[in-house]
Amino acid sequence: MRGVVFDGKQVQVVDDLEVRDPGPGEVLVGIAAAGLCHSDLSVVDGTIPFPPPVVLGHEGAGVVEAVGPGVTHVVPGDHVALSTLANCGACADCDRGRPTMCRKAIGMPGQPFSRGGRPLYQFASNSSFAERTVVKAVQAVRIPQDIPLTSAALMGCGVLTGVGAVLNRARVGRGETVVVIGTGGIGLNVLQGARIAGALTIVAVDTNPAKEEVARQFGASHFLTSTDGVREILPTGADHVFECVGHTGLVRTAIDLLDRHGQAILLGMTAPKAEASFLPAAMFLDKSILGCRYGSSRPQRDIPLYAELYRSGRLLLDELVTATYPVEEFARAVEDAEAGKVARGVLTF
Repeated sequence: MRGVVFDGKQVQVVDDLEVRDPGPGEVLVGIAAAGLCHSDLSVVDGTIPFPPPVVLGHEGAGVVEAVGPGVTHVVPGDHVALSTLANCGACADCDRGRPTMCRKAIGMPGQPFSRGGRPLYQFASNSSFAERTVVKAVQAVRIPQDIPLTSAALMGCGVLTGVGAVLNRARVGRGETVVVIGTGGIGLNVLQGARIAGALTIVAVDTNPAKEEVARQFGASHFLTSTDGVREILPTGADHVFECVGHTGLVRTAIDLLDRHGQAILLGMTAPKAEASFLPAAMFLDKSILGCRYGSSRPQRDIPLYAELYRSGRLLLDELVTATYPVEEFARAVEDAEAGKVARGVLTF
């Protein structure tokens, strides 16, 4: 079968991948569509350390082909969106409703794939850049069949992370003010999360002026190409500032833009050893810096919610998909993503 493999030096689209059958508590999914997320590219450039060879992809949707013993919540033929959380469901964090903190879901990559007899790692317990993948049952979330799979794929990462950061982590309240730095796939979902939450003023900041139209479509009330103008709109600062770029200098900027009792939420992925600096004295007015993993999501709860928000017209999914590419055109999809031409490019099988 086809898939996108990174061997530690280069990325190839191959056609000789194999994946094992699902075991107890696992699901085999035929992937229909997978979003190209910056995190996949971060594996290639080393920002996210991950052992090669690895099958890339972590934002996908498809159709259940088979289930292992003990799986009852999905059956062959079901449409599913895939999460990256292979959480155990039994630890203290899972029991508290914090599956993103499950230690068994972090840093324990499996090897369900092989190529020429050699095992390959699975990225983010998912590897949706393959025609088929095996995931834990908890990762396969059933969705209505009237949602296009090219759109549904984006719920598995971009929507869970961006909208989840607003609703679950920051808990943005009605009438509050929000600044979003960076309007890529994650930033756009933060914007629409803020809109859904009822934020009054939503300022989008991106150095690319061509992104203004889509930023406003997703919920921005204002658009700036520099953070320099934020204080003209919000003289006392913002209640919430989301850093969606992963630039250490912008961490300081996010903190500096906060109002009293404001919080900076860090979503952009920096290099593992990168350091950011800020003035600690600025924090004594009850300001907070919040990390956020995967939107502090509970996928089996959140994905069905987002599916219904989409069906009611409140959550935009189709509008996120700027272009689709056959998996064989992975290189072109990467070029377009790096050039800022797409909100989200989606690979199809």
